[in-house]
Amino acid sequence: MARTVTRPVPAPDPLARDMAELGLLVRNRRAQSELGIVDAADQLGVSKSALSRLENGKPVNLDMLFRVLEGLGLSMLVVTKNEALKAMRVLRPSQEA
Repeated sequence: MARTVTRPVPAPDPLARDMAELGLLVRNRRAQSELGIVDAADQLGVSKSALSRLENGKPVNLDMLFRVLEGLGLSMLVVTKNEALKAMRVLRPSQEA
């Protein structure tokens, strides 16, 4: 039975505070790309199970994480919490971070 592609969230919160939130951002980006998990895993050069673990907020190898982020056109920016709050105010002026 064919599986459907997850529907993307138009403007997800880009601040990932833990693996679960990071996994949701990865899944959302994959959905925006209209890729099923098997096709995405093949294109990214990772196993379906590893991509699934990442999308479900489970621990993964950092090399694999960066390969997935790069392949999906995502970047990770490491800043202080205070800097993250300031950036979120700029990105979402009408919402509190």
